Amino acid sequence: MASESYHEPYDLIAPPTRDLHRAIVSLMEELEAVDWYQQRADVCSDEELRAVLVHNKNEEIEHAMMVLEWLRRNDPVFEKNIRTYLLKEGPITEIEARESAAENAAELAGSGGGAGEAGGAARTRAKPAGRPGGRGAAAGRGAPGTLGIGSLKEG
Repeated sequence: MASESYHEPYDLIAPPTRDLHRAIVSLMEELEAVDWYQQRADVCSDEELRAVLVHNKNEEIEHAMMVLEWLRRNDPVFEKNIRTYLLKEGPITEIEARESAAENAAELAGSGGGAGEAGGAARTRAKPAGRPGGRGAAAGRGAPGTLGIGSLKEG
């Protein structure tokens, strides 16, 4: 069952965080509905009803993707991870290592080997800024006022 409750006092939660919560709960509910419809279709003995259930499941997938797109547009961390992992080929667990290697190679190529003022130290990648209507400070791991639990990885 999706979590509909807040874990902190509602009045203390910023409006963008409330919207993020609504989106996450909605995404969870849509994915739960996909699972339910798929299970029902699997055991259904009537072919016409099965077709209706599969159609309904596919509609729920559409809804889930719409919410996921809203999350991408409104949270820089979701955006970064969606761009990293979705619509990529190859083993999923190797994508991050490939992306990191490609970023490092690009930084080295752009720095001219790291020498001089235009070198690697002077070229730092800007962190995604909060977007209008976005999440602001809570978007990054370890941002002031957050628990910093968005990722278990360092760096």
